[in-house]
Amino acid sequence: MTSYTPAEALAIEANDLVKIFGEQRAVDGVSLAVPRGAVYGVLGPNGAGKTTTIRMLATLLKPDGGSARIFGRDVLTEPTAVRSLIGVTGQYASVDEKLTATENLIIFSRLLGLSKADSRRKAAELLEEFGLQEAANKALENFSGGMRRRLDLAASLISTPPLLFLDEPTTGLDPRTRAQMWETIRRLVREGSTVLLTTQYLDEADQLADRIAVIDRGKVIADGTSDELKGSVGLSALQLTLEDRARIDEARVLVSEYLSRAEGKVVEATVSPEAGRITAPLPDPAITTDILIRLREHDIRVEEINVSKPSLDEVFFALTGHGAEDDSADTEKSAA
Repeated sequence: MTSYTPAEALAIEANDLVKIFGEQRAVDGVSLAVPRGAVYGVLGPNGAGKTTTIRMLATLLKPDGGSARIFGRDVLTEPTAVRSLIGVTGQYASVDEKLTATENLIIFSRLLGLSKADSRRKAAELLEEFGLQEAANKALENFSGGMRRRLDLAASLISTPPLLFLDEPTTGLDPRTRAQMWETIRRLVREGSTVLLTTQYLDEADQLADRIAVIDRGKVIADGTSDELKGSVGLSALQLTLEDRARIDEARVLVSEYLSRAEGKVVEATVSPEAGRITAPLPDPAITTDILIRLREHDIRVEEINVSKPSLDEVFFALTGHGAEDDSADTEKSAA
């Protein structure tokens, strides 16, 4: 499913990355090809290897095997050059709780080489963007968890790096702030940045990511666009609600017969008599019209029709055998 992209068009080129902690292979041969100017989503439960992979790509951990390049720069032999090209927001806040929000942002700005005036201007801009103006002069020890998270995200955007690693950036945020963060990510990409986003929120990956890798137990088990991943694990579903619910069994037989001929095997539609609804697996949405014509030939009228693709939740469960928020493996927490 992975498409070929020339190396010069890649922001990240990772090949067979391995990281071992004791007897545990936290990352077990991860390969990623992240195009420039895209949002690349990485899905996986806690302990899957997401954070450890980011830490290796960001030069914070030395790989035990494999190689990685960031915009052509080797993470092992050119770490200083790599660090000048990236920004990292981890799962835990890196801000100083004894300082105010403004002071934190000014310090980060000064460390990145901005003048005093530019640092104050940048701090004010970011506080406004993340809805923290009213808390600008409060010490962080008085902040809620969501407010600290927003400030940490703001700090990572001071320099607007070409590549931004966002490790579960919206965990703990309220829905409004989460949506605001989504728009910030979209803006960064419009302005030319590349974003590698790890998340456990499948709707977040569906909304934002141009491509998605699914990591489980230290391995990439799937890679592709959202539509490609959905198409890889199951058919679309056709749902028909009839005007005359007394004819639902007759309609079910007609739909089953048509799909069985189209597929060359037995396909059984199911019925919900109370709702007057038929549900059937749909190998090709284009044949929906043929099914409707077949029903019309028997004077069976359809009140409502719906064709739905599998959700990313269904994709994740089909690929891994468990949900995206399964905590059964906790390798990364012990590695942090």
